[in-house]
Amino acid sequence: MANTVNEIEAPEQDRVRAGELPPERPRGKRNLKPLMFAGGLLAVIVVVGWWWYSAGRESTDDAQIDGHIYSISARITGHVVKVNVDDNQLVKAGDVVAEIDPSDYQVTLQRLEAELADAKANAESARTGLPITSATTSSQVESARADVENNQAGLQASQQQYQASAARLREAEANNVKAQADLNRYKQLVQKDEISKQQYDQSVAAAQASAATVEAAQAALSAAQQQIAQSRGKITQAQATLRTANTAPQQVQNSRAKLSAAEAQVQKAQANLDQAKLNLQYTKIVAPVNGIVGRKTVEAGQNVQPGQQLMSLVSLDDVWVTANYKETQLKKMRVGQEAHIEVDAYGREYKGHIESIGGASGARFSLLPPENATGNYVKVVQRIPVKIVFEQGENSDRALRPGMSVTATVLLREKK
Repeated sequence: MANTVNEIEAPEQDRVRAGELPPERPRGKRNLKPLMFAGGLLAVIVVVGWWWYSAGRESTDDAQIDGHIYSISARITGHVVKVNVDDNQLVKAGDVVAEIDPSDYQVTLQRLEAELADAKANAESARTGLPITSATTSSQVESARADVENNQAGLQASQQQYQASAARLREAEANNVKAQADLNRYKQLVQKDEISKQQYDQSVAAAQASAATVEAAQAALSAAQQQIAQSRGKITQAQATLRTANTAPQQVQNSRAKLSAAEAQVQKAQANLDQAKLNLQYTKIVAPVNGIVGRKTVEAGQNVQPGQQLMSLVSLDDVWVTANYKETQLKKMRVGQEAHIEVDAYGREYKGHIESIGGASGARFSLLPPENATGNYVKVVQRIPVKIVFEQGENSDRALRPGMSVTATVLLREKK
């Protein structure tokens, strides 16, 4: 049997020796060098590719969606009569979310409208009276000045008349003295029958006439004195009237002050009316932006106060990512660089870019900032908040909610 096998194998060995067949390699000793080289080369390519990929971007999973949460509160005191929304309800900007009883504010508005009308009437009256006061006072000044001048002229005429009456009185008295002396002489002569009775009677008549003339002159003098006194009184009165009329500028100023006060009352009444209109508008509490209602605490029948929070409103139109990167990752980060955001809730990748980098680490904004000036200081890598905004249209379905966890990756190159 052994001879048969050897005989069969001998021709193959002869053919190998003759070069017709390649020499058979020993089992377990095949050449693995090419395979090992290829595997090593592939590993190097993978490592270099991963290094190149990682060196061109920075990632962090310490990131979340941020957004504006508006606090809706009452601006006036009142009784809530209606609540139009519930938690998690989507509302639009301008929608009425709650209503306060407007009755008291409507009554106040009507009262202030009446007060404004009254103030406007007073102001119009003062405005109309101002030119009348100016014209009246001007004419009063001119009239008073004319009265003073006329009365002064009348005083001068009375004084002249007094002087003339005094002269006539002196003349009458002199004539009367002569007439009385002549009468006494004629009386002695008539007793002696040296003159006629007729001459004596003429002497008596002349003496009586001269005495009457004296009395008339005295009366005229007294009248002239009274006229002087009256003229002086009129002058005093006219001067007083003139002094009063000379206060025309003060009277006009006083009228202008009254007009200014009336106009100020109009402005005050108008301001009160405007405030009343605003208060009436505030009875309807409206949503400031589009969003979803949350933390609703108000119910119909509740009394509210100014500043009391009634509900919150989460805006879905303006959301962004706050990514807290290690300070060692910020070396090549710049505003405007492209970013990819992977949202845990959806497993979808969104596009965005860096809008700003925080001015301080998160620890500095904490309630109790760390104090490093101690003997047991341990260096801890700080994190800096980076604001990443979404590209336009990325959140068109408004699926992103503030507080969602994301993974943010920044491409360390400028956004084109």
